[in-house]
Amino acid sequence: MTALPSEGAALVGVGVGPGQADLLTLRAVDVLRTADRVLAPTTSAESVGRAEAVVREVVPEAAIERVVFVMEVDSAARSAAIEHAATRTIEHLDAGERIAFVTIGDPNVYSTFGSIADEVRRHRPDVPVSTVPGIMAFQDLAARSGTVLVDGTEHLVLVPAHRGVDGPVAAAVAEPGAAVVVYKGGRRLGELAEALDANGRLDGAVLGELLGLPGERIAPLHEAAGAPSTYLATVIAPPVRDQP
Repeated sequence: MTALPSEGAALVGVGVGPGQADLLTLRAVDVLRTADRVLAPTTSAESVGRAEAVVREVVPEAAIERVVFVMEVDSAARSAAIEHAATRTIEHLDAGERIAFVTIGDPNVYSTFGSIADEVRRHRPDVPVSTVPGIMAFQDLAARSGTVLVDGTEHLVLVPAHRGVDGPVAAAVAEPGAAVVVYKGGRRLGELAEALDANGRLDGAVLGELLGLPGERIAPLHEAAGAPSTYLATVIAPPVRDQP
């Protein structure tokens, strides 16, 4: 099931894309319009998160409730925030509400929704849980920078860099036939540029951040690596290809 039932409690994770309202899918709009309540993650109860901003632009009549999350992984504060958000979600489900939980990008990729869905399935196994896919930032960045991600026998690797560029990031960069997409590497752009350069891959690598939002930046990585960047910056390094 990918849409909300006409009645009865249900939870749907809805991907709203990278941040531009016109990249929201028709299926997502339908779910948002028919939900009893939209839960929107944010880092502060007083601030409008990126996902909420998209919903307000496209479905202004939606009943939105903010749920506060902590970005720092593997921390007690993050665990407590997830528990609180899950408890609040279950309270609404117990009241028979059909809930749309919105998230930037896709709800099945590096998303806050996964933790909430796990808790709901554990505590309320009879409640239907499903997702609506969303366009991801790297897809938007590839389109807007004219970057062909993969072709032929090439493959795609998506890795986070919030813990550094060693390990999975370094292994991905060392594969010449891999298109490497790096998330959460805004604080490590310099290190990432060095790793790509060492593997002959800096040319063609592109940075995108705040796509479709104030402060948006799309630039070659070698030009952007020396400037501050946001946590949710996206980098694409296309495969190494023979020149025609």
